[in-house]
Formats: sequence, C-alpha cells, structure tokens
Amino acid sequence: MSNETKEGAAAKQLEVWCAGEDWCPVTTTASLICKKWHPVIVHRLLEHGPSGFNELKADVDGISSKVLSSSLDDLEEKQLVDREIISEKPVRVQYSLTDHGRSLEPVIFAMRDWGLEHLTEPDDESSVA
Repeated sequence: MSNETKEGAAAKQLEVWCAGEDWCPVTTTASLICKKWHPVIVHRLLEHGPSGFNELKADVDGISSKVLSSSLDDLEEKQLVDREIISEKPVRVQYSLTDHGRSLEPVIFAMRDWGLEHLTEPDDESSVA
C-alpha cells in the first residue's frame, strides 16, 4: 500500500483514545452511539434513508424535539450524520448517514436482532410500579 493510500485510509479512521487495550474498540464504538436515542436515530436513517426533522421525530417514538435536535447535533459532530439544507424559505433540513454512519449497519442491526430474540412485552402486572 502506498503512503498516499495509507494516509487516506488513516484519515477515515476515528481517533482512538485508549489504544492498546482489549476493550478499546468497544469503548470507542460505545462513545459514539451509546446515548439513549443515538442508535434508534441511526437505525431509522438506515431503514428509511434521508429524512427531515419532523419525519425523524415521527419515526422515533417518544423523543422530544429538543432531545432529537441535540442528538442530531451530536451525531453530526461525531461525523455519523450529515445535515443538508434543502430549502431556505421555509427552512427544510434533511438528515442522512455519512459513510461512517452507514458502516454502523451491522452493529445496529445486531442490536435490533438481539432485542427481537431476547426481549418480551412486559406483563400488565409488572408494568405497574
């Protein structure tokens, strides 16, 4: 591999702050997606493709506008989500996954599949606290 190719590949890698530790890859991935709504937002963008704010809010049941906005800002800062202004009047914004965001597909779908296999609906008695 040429130096240019190695440099290009390195530029696409995420910064590792715990290099050399066995748990480091898990910790790095968790730091990107382990806020309550982050994996759900990434999942919805994987499933539905680019979406506007209101579409995402409808797709992510139970999230407030404030939390969705904050989560999207965080995912954008982490280079997992792109924000594109579609029109200025009225302002319309569309969110989509970056290449890094799309590369989370096997992780997000594994989380979904595990949940489908292991989680059940709560009993009426146990849901009353």
